[in-house]
Amino acid sequence: MRLSKLKESVNGAEIVFEGAWEREIECLSTDSRTVRRGGLFFCLTGGEKDAHAFVNEAIANGAVAIVTERKLEVKVPQLFVDNTRIALALAAAAFYGYPAERMKVIGITGTNGKTTTAHMLASILEADGKSVGIIGTLGVRYGDKKFAPTLTTPDPIELQKTLAQMCANGVEYAVMEVSAHALYYNKVAGVRFRACVFTNFTQDHLDFFHTMSEYKAAKSRLFESEICPIAVLNGDEETARELGKRRENGKGLKTVYYGMNTPVDVFAVITNETLHGSECMLNINDKLCRVSLSLTGRHNVYNALAAATCATELGVDTEAVSKGLSALKGVSGRLECTASYGGEVFVDFAHTPDGLEKSLAALRTHCRGRLVCLFGCGGNRDKSKRPIMGETAAKNSDFCVLTSDNPRYEDPLDIISDIEKGYRRFSMKYVVVPDRKKAIEYAIDTLQKGDVLLVAGKGGEEYQEIMGIKYSFNDNDIIEKIIKEKRKLS
Repeated sequence: MRLSKLKESVNGAEIVFEGAWEREIECLSTDSRTVRRGGLFFCLTGGEKDAHAFVNEAIANGAVAIVTERKLEVKVPQLFVDNTRIALALAAAAFYGYPAERMKVIGITGTNGKTTTAHMLASILEADGKSVGIIGTLGVRYGDKKFAPTLTTPDPIELQKTLAQMCANGVEYAVMEVSAHALYYNKVAGVRFRACVFTNFTQDHLDFFHTMSEYKAAKSRLFESEICPIAVLNGDEETARELGKRRENGKGLKTVYYGMNTPVDVFAVITNETLHGSECMLNINDKLCRVSLSLTGRHNVYNALAAATCATELGVDTEAVSKGLSALKGVSGRLECTASYGGEVFVDFAHTPDGLEKSLAALRTHCRGRLVCLFGCGGNRDKSKRPIMGETAAKNSDFCVLTSDNPRYEDPLDIISDIEKGYRRFSMKYVVVPDRKKAIEYAIDTLQKGDVLLVAGKGGEEYQEIMGIKYSFNDNDIIEKIIKEKRKLS
């Protein structure tokens, strides 16, 4: 694509001439080490490093032009902009042919439930005969293609490339998890969503956002009028109602609420619950829809309501809603019953106080013996939530195994010590086993008939990050191997 055409996509960009201006751009890059010949290099700011410092390296490696927030002494054309991150997102959309305009893109945000809601919505749309792609924490999938995860919401170049590939493969609907970090860094600038979903808002990521108000402000960006014509909001959430009020006077905007505790447009009545799912009657704008969910817990009924409400606003009928939700047998690492050995073993991504509380509450309802919880907290992340999660586990389980999650560059025992400060206020019934594999084996050994074990924090992750290295590690695989070996010996 010509540099002049890319310039048109970035509103207000100022051209700084140096050498030949009109040239072909072969690729976009934010990494000076990997930029190729014919590349356009974006000097991103706001992260750990200021990429303006690496411009000369980028040019030496093949960059033929740069996008910058300040004028530099270089001998290539410059696009001078106010915000290189916004410019990157807009230019990436143009470079890949504006794929989001050629399909229906649905954005889902919230502290918890994004992944499950995305897969529920995709299942409903597929039941309605639509071709669907998913972008999120578990990676990218469409058709028979599946790609490993990088970030919950990919960076703009990868995001737009992925959307373009989906278009080329006939995808009609792209269901995308949108993280608060992605919104803060303007990764989805230039994407006009067909509809956006808000699941819930609780404490997380305060290592980055510092305050809950800053975190809320980032989440709220997804529901701005220029990118979100239809907002699907959890009517039982105070933050969601705040978002709805802000949209009340917007022209051409629609806001729809779902929930179970307040007057809403779409609600559910749970008619039967077990340890492995629930039967529900959904009332969707006064149309009844019976659903059999194979996912445990009341919080998953909320996720189903979010997906059903969004699908209905996209024109899907209640028959497809019922069929799609009932067809989904589980989501990797989302309160997933992975084994039965003495007691039942569940794996869940719960890594926030609210997420852990909801998962334990869901299991407690149907636990006939002890409820055992195994978890840790991530290193180099929000430290303030560690004692809160300890308190949550102490109040809602009978016994706990404290272990490592992704310790990153912290000592696992320091992280566990922070958790203990909250846990010990309410219970002394716990053990510390820092090695996660040994901790899982210990917890399984304690199980007796009627017990339930929740292995929380990592969900479907395929790695454990220690001192900058990602080692292969998956809770489900570890559990399966441990039980298989025990059965051999028994």
